[in-house]
Amino acid sequence: MKLYADTPVRAVLQLVSDLFALVWVCAWVYAALTLREAVLTLNRPGELMASTGAGFTEHMGTAAENVRQVPFAGDALATPFDNLSDTGATMSQAGESFQETVGTLAVTLPLLVVAIPLYLVAATWLPMRVRWIRRATGTRRLDRLAPDAQARLLALRALSSASTSRLLEVHADPAGAWRANDPATVAGLADLELRRLGLRPRPARSAT
Repeated sequence: MKLYADTPVRAVLQLVSDLFALVWVCAWVYAALTLREAVLTLNRPGELMASTGAGFTEHMGTAAENVRQVPFAGDALATPFDNLSDTGATMSQAGESFQETVGTLAVTLPLLVVAIPLYLVAATWLPMRVRWIRRATGTRRLDRLAPDAQARLLALRALSSASTSRLLEVHADPAGAWRANDPATVAGLADLELRRLGLRPRPARSAT
């Protein structure tokens, strides 16, 4: 697999773009994780509410059980404590609900923060790099062919991908010259394709 160009300038630019993409992704992932930790710190009030409510419910329940033992008026005396016990349960449920909300935000917000930057990388840098790697790797595999066949295939690629102005710099009728197998035009188009990819020609080997 061919990852970087042969020409120094093109290779340096590719390396810089790869490093920038890596730093970009790592920075946003770090930001998302930092945001998650910050959101999770909001769990503390919910934990206190749940703990306080549970403790209050337990104490009021115990008090209600104790006053129920009072002869004749036990049930009447226990009613306020039962009501307070229900209030504690409500507080405990509110604390648990608050913690669930914080947990949801701790997942959702970091995902939203990191999704757009990752999408930008996946929609811009990644397709260009994959396309170049595929083309460069395919071009290097042509080195196994005979020189004439390699040059004609590279020239054909240039005809299908290079700009019109670049093609006209090689020949006034590049397609016609290629069909006629004009050696100078084929060589010029092949060289154009290699330069477009930032590759250098290599000695071709005959297929065995």
